[in-house]
Amino acid sequence: MLVLGGTGFIGRTIVERLLADGHTPTLFNRGRNASLFPEVSQLVGDRYAGDFGALRDGSWDAVVDVTSYTPRDVGWAMDALGDRVGRYLFISSHAVIAGAGPGLRPPIRDASWPLTDETYGPSKVACEQDVVQRFGSRATIVRPVKVAGPYDDPDGLVYWVRAAARGGRVALPGDPAQPIQLVDSRDLARLVVNLLVADRGGAFLAAGPATTFSGLIQICAEAAGTSVEVVPEPSRGRFPLVRDPSMWATLHRTPAPEMGAVTPLLTTARDVLAWDRASSA
Repeated sequence: MLVLGGTGFIGRTIVERLLADGHTPTLFNRGRNASLFPEVSQLVGDRYAGDFGALRDGSWDAVVDVTSYTPRDVGWAMDALGDRVGRYLFISSHAVIAGAGPGLRPPIRDASWPLTDETYGPSKVACEQDVVQRFGSRATIVRPVKVAGPYDDPDGLVYWVRAAARGGRVALPGDPAQPIQLVDSRDLARLVVNLLVADRGGAFLAAGPATTFSGLIQICAEAAGTSVEVVPEPSRGRFPLVRDPSMWATLHRTPAPEMGAVTPLLTTARDVLAWDRASSA
């Protein structure tokens, strides 16, 4: 298995799952975190600069593309690999879905970086189309909702776990009734590996349990063993997981049956808290 990326958040969790299940991953990235998996073959290049020289030789049963955001990204990767990879699994996003679904948003092929709420999903749609056009039945698309778990950055569940761990009043610049749906990164990784092993093509939505924003904060408090009071405040710009009511219809997706049993939010919150404390020690 070739993993494009593999040392960040989602990619790292997928590599851990591949290794735990006895597979042999090869990583292709800029080599900045090579010490994470010293036992794994790592090829160095910069896909965003078009530097794919390290992929000139070799072949793989499958590739997991964690780091393509625009058609240029995925196009360069597919050109570099040619016919030397069996299956192409593309990590997309539920943001490709128009509203509550089931249709997809119109693709955008020329969005400038950084991507926005208006261009991120449509750019991923264009990527999906290009992968399917090139690989046909050998294309696998995975569309996760917001991913949470160890190794995540602070712009997500980590923020609210930290806030709840302090106890007391927790300011919420949004509506406590807002829907929240996350997917544990380890559940996502399990789905990815299972699809690769089964050689499954098609599109699959990765989602976990749903709750409300106030419910999520209470779950985080339970994970930390604290008591909290959720204090709603007026919205003050972009804030972790806070979404405008116009987007609420997009915040609850039906997971693919292939997900199987999913990790409870309480378990995810506890594991994120333990990881965050350990990494900050």
